[in-house]
Amino acid sequence: MSREGRLRAVAVFVATLGVAVATYIAIAESDGGAPACFAGGGGCETVAESSHSELAAINVAVIGIAGYLALLATALLRGDGARLAGFAFALIGFGYSVYLTWLELFVIDAICQWCVASAVLMTLLFAVNAVRMVRYVGTPP
Repeated sequence: MSREGRLRAVAVFVATLGVAVATYIAIAESDGGAPACFAGGGGCETVAESSHSELAAINVAVIGIAGYLALLATALLRGDGARLAGFAFALIGFGYSVYLTWLELFVIDAICQWCVASAVLMTLLFAVNAVRMVRYVGTPP
């Protein structure tokens, strides 16, 4: 397997984990609930109940599922188009994760461990896609 192939495999694995985490959050919040907060403190419930848990009446976790699926698709594809799209989706996802983490810390005043897990996964995807973009753009698939 080539080095880019290994990067793609890592991206597939991490994006799949991201889909799982975002799906769990979306299901847990679907009936007005919240994800189980194993660390205690009720941070997950506080975040889920905040007005920031939705964007244009869409649960942020559902947006996350779509983002992770898009990143999964770009990891499965080869070529410069997939590299560029993967980098763009990861950059947007990373930026939005930073914003949501900022909201948790400074506006909502609560931390959801599942949201942190998603932010870590998106950060990893951003790093992998950035390396894939910088090192392999312009090379044949």
